[in-house]
Amino acid sequence: MPALLRQLSGLGGCTHPIRLDGHRTEHQVDRQTGEIGRVLNHLNSTDLPAGHLLVRCNNRRVTRCPACAETYRRDTFHLITAGLRGGKGTPEEVATHPRVFATFTAPSFGPVHNRPTGPAGVVRPCRCGVLHDQDDGALGTPLNPATYDYESAVLWNAHAGLLWRRFSIYLRREVAKRAGLSQRAFRHHARLSFAKVAEYQKRGAVHFHAVIRLDGPGGGDTAPPAWATTELLTDAIRAAAKARVNGPVVDDRTHVFAFGKELDIRAIRRPQFNGGAELTERAVAAYIAKYATKGAETATGALDRPLRLIAELALLDIAEHARRMIRTAWALGARKDLEHLRLRAWAHMLGFRGHFSTKSRRYSTTLGALRDARAAWRRAQATIGAESGPHDTTFVLAHWAFAGTGLTPAEEWLSATITPASGTEGEPT
Repeated sequence: MPALLRQLSGLGGCTHPIRLDGHRTEHQVDRQTGEIGRVLNHLNSTDLPAGHLLVRCNNRRVTRCPACAETYRRDTFHLITAGLRGGKGTPEEVATHPRVFATFTAPSFGPVHNRPTGPAGVVRPCRCGVLHDQDDGALGTPLNPATYDYESAVLWNAHAGLLWRRFSIYLRREVAKRAGLSQRAFRHHARLSFAKVAEYQKRGAVHFHAVIRLDGPGGGDTAPPAWATTELLTDAIRAAAKARVNGPVVDDRTHVFAFGKELDIRAIRRPQFNGGAELTERAVAAYIAKYATKGAETATGALDRPLRLIAELALLDIAEHARRMIRTAWALGARKDLEHLRLRAWAHMLGFRGHFSTKSRRYSTTLGALRDARAAWRRAQATIGAESGPHDTTFVLAHWAFAGTGLTPAEEWLSATITPASGTEGEPT
């Protein structure tokens, strides 16, 4: 029992681990002669208390595995923070570069129940005449479902990623134009870097939160030119946000997609965030990381898996608005002219098929680098006190095969008694 508890505690609270069959053997090797010596360590899955090697699922969705999603959230927090104030391979000078936090919303597909606010931030009654509570299930649902444009709402989600790519291209053009440079010459003077995350509004439409930074030609390692200011970057974003993407023609109706009218751009570290509080790097990183572990659950509840048959929808406890969006995506997915959108495969995501968290190459470190650093630290901890000579290295021979996922009922019960170490967003990985 103690050995099983130790094996389960190594999962860090993962509730749906991957089970592997196989073995791993470490041999001591002399670096000078290349001679393979004695066995340093041997692991066989059949000798483990659980009968298998259990490894974390590393799922980013909080509805699937809260523990692994928390690790993903913290990694995202560090990734965003590194691009704002340096660290983890990114120079600290990025904190002096022009940086903004921008929110790009979706267009309207019809009036919905909401909580409008007045000039002083006072919440006003909805168009329906009701002052909705913040947790009211009616929020985000159409005032008149019969006239709500479900087709455009689903197709908007399917084209949101393409629209973002178009915007990023236009943004470089707009910055270059304001600097009096050609697009070709711009890359020799400055570079744009960004990190963004997608969020579902309660009405089921995707919008984006992004940190956008203006660097020198070498990225964060070089200082931006004198003309690169936050005001210039903000003005260029407003112009580039007018980008459009031509969508499909469905039943003689041509769809064209653009961002909504509500475009929020805020310079980081100005007292404009959260009702007058300062917009700091930490606040931005925490806000973005919060949405990196979520999917369409804001609009659909706990639906976080693809549907194999539309009949499964009848068994799900979700809102009628989400149900109609999923049915619309399923129906559109049956059309030959829309098969490239793979709407049936992404019906559970209301048509959105992009990555929830993306960044430009030179914004900061990567999630893979953070995971590698964590794995290297664990290996170093495991070898503390191990006997090895100054000229020795290790030869590893391993073979693993997939054996299943999840925990047995007894393992679930034992795992529930183990409380993983808690921490805050700012802790190092």
